[in-house]
Amino acid sequence: MEEGGFTSGDHAIGGDGGSDVRSSVDGPQIITTVQVTVTVDDPISAADDAARIADRFGGSVADRSERAGAGNDQGSAQLTLRIPSASLTKALEELKELGVARETTINSTDVTAQSQDLAARITALRTSVDRLLDLLSKASSTDNLLAIETALSERQANLESLESQKRNLDSQVQLSTVNIYLVSERDTPAETPDTFWSGLEAGWGAFVAFWSAVLVALGVLAPWLLAAGIITAIVLVWVKLVRRRNAALKS
Repeated sequence: MEEGGFTSGDHAIGGDGGSDVRSSVDGPQIITTVQVTVTVDDPISAADDAARIADRFGGSVADRSERAGAGNDQGSAQLTLRIPSASLTKALEELKELGVARETTINSTDVTAQSQDLAARITALRTSVDRLLDLLSKASSTDNLLAIETALSERQANLESLESQKRNLDSQVQLSTVNIYLVSERDTPAETPDTFWSGLEAGWGAFVAFWSAVLVALGVLAPWLLAAGIITAIVLVWVKLVRRRNAALKS
């Protein structure tokens, strides 16, 4: 009874894992990660649209966070999308059309060698498991049976670990990761001047902003300065009167 249950489980692992390796993506194995920032009128509503775009291309939302707006602030949203790599270009175009794309970064990592190495190690371990299963069915003593079962359990654990790594790697290759940041206009970082005229415009804007801030500060301080001036004048007059009185008394 023990041998029958053990053998059945081992064959199941070998069969399922084999289909996983054969279903791996052919050709170069590339993991693509995209970072994109888009300025939109309503970040929360745009986040719903981004989720629908991912779903339409066969993808999904892996993570989503939102910051609610208040007053004129429309808030912001951040989503992590998993989109089939074959549809990434078209999906990215639609995501950018949600508003004004401010910044896009695409990183690609070639994991072909790592994928091939995992596949080779999985194949070798499956061959070893099959041989141990054959020896297990022919074991003639309890000592041999226990030794074979110990070796088989170790190889099965290693095989399951490698198959899990392979599935995770294949998933990253087949589904690209898109981190999209949706912000309102007021949250958009200022653009860096890259020409003389844009630099002049930025400098003039800073100049005007500085003196505007100075005038505002003076406006805030004016009542306090006026009050301080009046108090100072009163104190000076009082001091002068006291000195005159003291001088009159002495004379």
